[in-house]
Amino acid sequence: MDHNERLLIVDDDEMFCHVMQRALTRRGYEVSIAHDADAAMALVRQAPPDLATLDLKLEHSSGLKLLPELLTVAPDCRVVVLTGYSSIATAVEAIKLGAVNYLCKPVDADEIVTAFDRESGDPDIDIADNPPSINRVTWEHIQKVLQEHDGNISATARALGMHRRTLQRKLQKRPVRR
Repeated sequence: MDHNERLLIVDDDEMFCHVMQRALTRRGYEVSIAHDADAAMALVRQAPPDLATLDLKLEHSSGLKLLPELLTVAPDCRVVVLTGYSSIATAVEAIKLGAVNYLCKPVDADEIVTAFDRESGDPDIDIADNPPSINRVTWEHIQKVLQEHDGNISATARALGMHRRTLQRKLQKRPVRR
């Protein structure tokens, strides 16, 4: 399989980048890696990618903030947002900002390739029989309010009526399972 497409991986997890680069190169992609927003934009300006994976939570930035900037320079780039911190709010925002898909980590190269190739939604997707737990609903709400305040922890804490440090502790935890 020879795609001959330029694919940019933007993720601050070096091991993940290394594994994905090897797997996607074997599938015929020309892969570049950036570990932060500045490096990503330098690569995009140098050689606009056809495809990109973008980690939602970068060390000093947000993939949601990088997404519009990337698409301004490379408007035909198909972007898949990857995250270990998935929420409905961030999934909706990623799609509104121009991502073609949104995947929850852990993810493998085949899932990424499939996500790039999907042109439309899947009406046959499984719908959960049970509602999300109260902890998951709380976590989703915090993510929504955080997004509404552009990632500002202090403003989000004020809006939620909680201490900033309490919010920081909650945000450092892994997302609650459904």
